[in-house]
Amino acid sequence: KKTKMVSKPKRLHFVMIPLMAQGHLIPVVDISKILAQQGNIVTLITTPQNALRFAETVERARSESSLEINVVKFPFPYKEFGLPENCETLDTLPSKDLLRKFYDAVNKLQEPLETFLDQQEIPPSCIISDKCLFWTSKTAKRFKIPRIVFHGMCCFSLLSSHNVHLHSPHLSVSLDSEPFSIPGMPHRIEIARAQLPGAFEKLANMDDVREKMREAESEAFGVIVNSFQELEPGYAEAYSKAIKRKVWFVGPVSLCNESMVDLFDRGNNGNIAISETECLKFLDSMRPRSVLYVCLGSLCRLIPNQLIELGLGLEESGKPFIWVIKTEEKYM
Repeated sequence: KKTKMVSKPKRLHFVMIPLMAQGHLIPVVDISKILAQQGNIVTLITTPQNALRFAETVERARSESSLEINVVKFPFPYKEFGLPENCETLDTLPSKDLLRKFYDAVNKLQEPLETFLDQQEIPPSCIISDKCLFWTSKTAKRFKIPRIVFHGMCCFSLLSSHNVHLHSPHLSVSLDSEPFSIPGMPHRIEIARAQLPGAFEKLANMDDVREKMREAESEAFGVIVNSFQELEPGYAEAYSKAIKRKVWFVGPVSLCNESMVDLFDRGNNGNIAISETECLKFLDSMRPRSVLYVCLGSLCRLIPNQLIELGLGLEESGKPFIWVIKTEEKYM
């Protein structure tokens, strides 16, 4: 009697390429852990300064959970493009005027990445890269593998931005404060031109870059979003229909971090005005679910008046709060 051989499932090799920004790096590291937990090989592409932000997290995943996550660091050519020393992330960029130079420097990572992938014993199965890294579309085509786009935003924001760009309703109003309705949304959504995200802001030498991002996304196999159905029901389907691509909710990906150490180590902790002990003591002294946590992200750049108004509003609320702000505001 012949014994039937059961073949082991093929291990997939995912190449993760996040944009160099906190809100993109952190969830991509979490997604890398989730993929590796399924027995897949994960290669995380980054630069030396960015690798420092999650080195301990990845090392713990490798040593304690035996996850095969390999971090590959390529030198970032900041000097070549006139960027400040060690400026390898968007949150360290001192001015929006340098945004084009930053993206030009990021584009230079394509050649060393493809050379590296050529040398791999187990070839890549799929590239998961940030929307902004349009050149990864060409890399995926060269290796004849799918490229999946990762967005740091939710599907509500993605669909809103897509429809505003497609239909230009913001051009139908005469004042920046005048509201307009966004077409093609599951619900009636009104917004003013002054409330549009930065992607609609005119920046020097960025039009062609933005167009390349849109073109590359239209060629992608699909999109993964760090969100979930209960948070925005119907929006994944609506966005999928709008862009004619598959869209998957995979969030909240932070739930892959079961230990407090992993949760605390996510991203760049930076310098804080109070110690961790003082912060926890403050929280322990408050009623459960009574403290507001306020953080607008590492890329948010408030002018002084906005910062003051937000602070006054928090004070006036009468609620206890923890407010996280950037340590350096050179642009203010």
